[in-house]
Amino acid sequence: MTKKIVTDLDVAGKTVLVRVDFNVPMNDRAITDDNRIVAALETIKYLIDQKAKVVLFSHLGKIKNDEDKADNSLTAAGVRLSELLGQGVAFSRATRGEELESAIAALNEGDVLLVENTRYEDIDGKKESGNDEELGKYWASLGDLFVNDAFGTAHRAHASNVGIASHLDSAAGFLVEKELKFLGEAVDNPERPFVAILGGAKVSDKIKVIENLLTKADKVIIGGGMAYTFLKAQGKEIGLSLFEEDRVELAKDLLDRAGDKIVLPVDIVIADDFSNDANRKVVSVDEIPSDWQGLDCGPKSVELFADVLKDAKTVVWNGPMGVFEFENFAQGTIGVCEAIAKLDDATTIVGGGDSAAAVAQLGFEDKFTHISTGGGASLTYLEGEALPGVEIIADK
Repeated sequence: MTKKIVTDLDVAGKTVLVRVDFNVPMNDRAITDDNRIVAALETIKYLIDQKAKVVLFSHLGKIKNDEDKADNSLTAAGVRLSELLGQGVAFSRATRGEELESAIAALNEGDVLLVENTRYEDIDGKKESGNDEELGKYWASLGDLFVNDAFGTAHRAHASNVGIASHLDSAAGFLVEKELKFLGEAVDNPERPFVAILGGAKVSDKIKVIENLLTKADKVIIGGGMAYTFLKAQGKEIGLSLFEEDRVELAKDLLDRAGDKIVLPVDIVIADDFSNDANRKVVSVDEIPSDWQGLDCGPKSVELFADVLKDAKTVVWNGPMGVFEFENFAQGTIGVCEAIAKLDDATTIVGGGDSAAAVAQLGFEDKFTHISTGGGASLTYLEGEALPGVEIIADK
C-alpha cells in the first residue's frame, strides 16, 4: 500500500484525530449491530497502547432538524465502545467550541474521546457532508495527526475526512488498510478464475461496476432485479418484473461485448404480487407469464451459479439475488451464499450492503475471507474510481 498507515506515524503523546465509522443501525436509540464499532477497535487499541490522546469523529444517519439530532446521537456508540475497550470513553456533546476544546485539552495519554455526530454540523447547511473548508480546518486545529479508519465514507469528500486530512499529517487505519488490500488485490491482481457476482435492483446503480469487472473477471454472474433488464434485452417476456426500460439497449450492448462471460439466471421464482405471502412458482426464464413478476432466481439458477463458482480462486459478491427481505424469496441469495462459503481454496469477498447482511443473517461470516464494512465505498472501488477519503491520505 502506497499510503501511510497508522504505524508510520509517531503518535506517542500526540492528539490523534481519528475518523471512524460508527454509523450503526439503531432501533429506539439502541444499537442493533455493533460490527462497525468492533471493526474500529484494532486501530483505537493500537493508539491507546502507543500513548496517544485519541479523538474520534463519526457520523450517524442524516440530520435535517433537531428531532433527527435526538434520534441520531452517538451516545450509545460511546457506551458500547467503552464496554468493548474495557475503559472509560469521554463524550463531547458539542461538535465545535469551548466544550469540545476543553474535553480534548483534558485528555491524558491513552484516553479516548468520542465527538458527537459530525452531521449535527449539517443543520445550518451541509458543512460536514459538503466538506466545508472552515469546518475541516477548525477540526484539524484540534489535533496533531489524523487517521482515517472509516472505509464506509471513503467514497465521499467530507469535512471530517478530506477536510481534516488537508491540514494534518495523515494515515490510514488498519481497517482501511485491510479493505484496500483485499478489494485491491481481488480486482487488480486476482488469482484466477475470478468470478464476480452482482445483484440488487438496478442496472443503473452498477453500470460502471459491470463495465469495469467485465474487463477483469473471468465470469460475471448477474442476479436480482438487474437480471430482468438483461433478460428483456434478450427479447424474453419478463411479465411485471422490475426492469429499467432506458437501460435495455445498454444491457444488449454489454451482452454483445461480453459473450459468454455474463451468466444470467435460467429459472425464476415468480409471484402474483409483491408480497412475501403471494402465490409463487418456479418457471424457466422463457416462461414468465405477462401478469406475474420475478422475485428470486430459481433452484436451477443456483445450481448453474454454483457450477460457475466451483473452480473459482477469487470471488467478489455485491448484491442479493432476489427480494431477500421476503423469507419466501430469499432462497437464491441463500444458495449463492452457501455456494461461496463452501469454497475451500479461494479468496472470497463480500462488498458490504445487503450481501453482508445476508452473510451475517446466515451466520457465515467466518466462511468468507473478507466482509467489507462499506457498501458505497466498495461499489465505488469496484467501479475503478478513486476514493477521496483515501486519495487525500499522505503517501509513504
